[in-house]
Amino acid sequence: MRSLILAITLAIAGITPAAAQLSFGFSSGGVSIGVNVPTYPQLVRVPGYPVYYAPNLPTNYFFYDGLYWVFQDGEWYQSSWYNGPWQLVPPDAVPLFILRVPVRYYHRPPAFFHGWALNAAPRWDEHWGRGWAEHHRNWNRWDHAHAPAAAPLPTYQRRYTGDRYPRAEQQFAERDRNYRYQPRDNVVRQHYEPRAAQAPQRQEQQRREREEQRAERHPNEQPQPGGSYRHGPTQRDAERWGSGG
Repeated sequence: MRSLILAITLAIAGITPAAAQLSFGFSSGGVSIGVNVPTYPQLVRVPGYPVYYAPNLPTNYFFYDGLYWVFQDGEWYQSSWYNGPWQLVPPDAVPLFILRVPVRYYHRPPAFFHGWALNAAPRWDEHWGRGWAEHHRNWNRWDHAHAPAAAPLPTYQRRYTGDRYPRAEQQFAERDRNYRYQPRDNVVRQHYEPRAAQAPQRQEQQRREREEQRAERHPNEQPQPGGSYRHGPTQRDAERWGSGG
């Protein structure tokens, strides 16, 4: 009976089998945004914009300038990995090119989008009010003929699914090894740089933790310069040397 109800629900919503893999009510370690993307999604460039969207996901999911962006329940979130952890982004800190993406690329548009032109950007100045509009004058006026280049997609993340999906403290090291792109958008850099500055500290902490764990497992090993180890004398060595063997 439960399977039948699920099948009817998906049929009514018009969700494809691939899209149905996206589940709801999931917290990925940061802010719970109610979505879970279990595998690296297909991302397609929004024509004329340096932004990608996910055509097979039933959510408002984008990629811009090295970060993923989701608009869920009236709030924006960003992450450097396709399935989070997600960080809440206040309206003043959302990049303008994300806000300029036309309404038609929002697969779960909120109710306040109703009646807005599909080929135009959402009316964020109306939604967020006078204060936001005054700080973002002419936010939707830009030279379409000279749009910036889109950032390369971090396709290395396809290898990380299921149990292989890295924890938040591991994601920075994996990104540094596999993705050399640096954000160009000043607003995006404000999200990215604080984390990047913390990465060496996290790596050093992880290195110390590994050394402590190894020391506990192998108490006779002696640390050497460069992080290598040399085995100390074992009980068998002592007995051999004592016998002159």
